[in-house]
Amino acid sequence: MPQAEKKEKRLEVTFPGGSRVACSIDGWVIETDQPGYAGGEGSAPAPFQHFLSSLANCFGYYALAFCQSRDIPTEGLRLTTVCEKNREQRRYDVIRFELELPEGFPERYTRAIQTAMLTCSIKRHFEYPPEFRTLVLPARRTGEEVVNS
Repeated sequence: MPQAEKKEKRLEVTFPGGSRVACSIDGWVIETDQPGYAGGEGSAPAPFQHFLSSLANCFGYYALAFCQSRDIPTEGLRLTTVCEKNREQRRYDVIRFELELPEGFPERYTRAIQTAMLTCSIKRHFEYPPEFRTLVLPARRTGEEVVNS
C-alpha cells in the first residue's frame, strides 16, 4: 500500500509584545493574549479559547453544511458547546455539543446530522493524534542561513 503523500503547512508565529502572540496562516493573522490574571492584557482571546472555539465552529460548520446540502432551512439552528472540567487534572474531560434543530427539521435526518458533526476534522486529530516534535534553532545572523542536519 503506497504511503500517503505528505504536504507541509507552515504557520509563522510572532511576538508583538507583552503576552501577545500572533500566528499567520493562509493569509490570516490570528492574535492571542493572556487574561490579566495570567500576565496578559486580555486584548485578544487566549490560545485555549481559540482552540475551544475552533472545535465548536468545526462541529457547527458540519451541521450547517449538512442542512445546506439538503436545502433544509437553518433559521433557528443553534449549537452550544459545554466543557466539563476535571479540576484535579486541570483539563476538560467532556466536551459536549448540543445542537438545537430548526423548526420543521426532518426527523429522518436527526441521526445523520449528528454523524455529520462527528466528521469534524479537528475531532479526527484527537482520534489519531499527531506526533509533536520540537526543534530549537540557533539565532539567525544577517546574511547567514541556518542549516539543520
